[in-house]
Amino acid sequence: MIGAGLIKLRGDPCWRDLTCLYYHYETQPIPSPVSRYLHFAPLWFQKFGTGWNHFVELVVPWFSFGPRHVRHVAGVLLVTFQIFLIISGNLSFLNYLTIIPFLACFDDTFLRHFLPGPVVKRAERAAQESQPSRINNTIAIALSILIVYLSVAPVLNLVSGRQLMNYSYDPLDLVNTYGAFGTVGRERDEIIFEGTEDSVITGDTKWKEYEFKAKPGDPNRRPPFVAPYQPRIDWQIWFAAMASPAEYPWTLHFVWKLLYNDPGTLSLLANNPFPDAPPHYIRARLYRYQFAPIGEKAWWKREPIGEWLPALSTDSPEFRRLLEAMNWLD
Repeated sequence: MIGAGLIKLRGDPCWRDLTCLYYHYETQPIPSPVSRYLHFAPLWFQKFGTGWNHFVELVVPWFSFGPRHVRHVAGVLLVTFQIFLIISGNLSFLNYLTIIPFLACFDDTFLRHFLPGPVVKRAERAAQESQPSRINNTIAIALSILIVYLSVAPVLNLVSGRQLMNYSYDPLDLVNTYGAFGTVGRERDEIIFEGTEDSVITGDTKWKEYEFKAKPGDPNRRPPFVAPYQPRIDWQIWFAAMASPAEYPWTLHFVWKLLYNDPGTLSLLANNPFPDAPPHYIRARLYRYQFAPIGEKAWWKREPIGEWLPALSTDSPEFRRLLEAMNWLD
């Protein structure tokens, strides 16, 4: 949590002027239905939310080392913060995993108020019957020493002026440094893949869009709740929209599979606009998306920016050569 907070303060200026949430809800990888309403919240609310984010990530974690009641407060704040993130956007399993270590803030006197009576009685009986174990104590001490030793590098990274984000310090990935959204996008661009059955492309060619399961596509479709599941191809397309096909060459392989109506590839999508026969051409266009104002039927409004991939066909020799160079042709 502290690393995530520090990477923000050292990153995008909008974290320091408290305006990042003005953009975040709209530009995050996979928005939820709630994201739209949060996006249109007043600016004072967005600034308060950004300030609260800094407080929870940079200050509250220290409370977990305090007395029992202070730890309880820290645990409640940290868990509810993650629950809000789960509701406000689909960040896959990240928030669920983050909650797990926070549960250590709660002891038996706290948890007994939320657990069924039989479970509490069984736990109390087990605690009374348990016997001290020298082996368990030895293992616990050894693991503690190991983790403290391995944690030296991540802790030094926190105080470094060149803090690394999402980096592992040992081959077994036992201790790592984490962070997210050090930079927040100001605009949302989406890649829309389209296909056509026409063998010759003209000005009258009709293109049909492929819909993904989670990422924005059809402006009238409501954003879903998918976390903790992570639709990885939707997530990767979000990154690809901020780059070029040369930086994401796997998109060419993706198009090739669609040109053959590959069942495995189509299973990643929400629809197949060509159920009877594969398309002859597929292209990818770039659109700029914005949340439609509250009250409108559409969830998004969009405008075309340009071409991301030209129309590609299995008959294209250059297309085949590119795939052969990558060993992607079956």
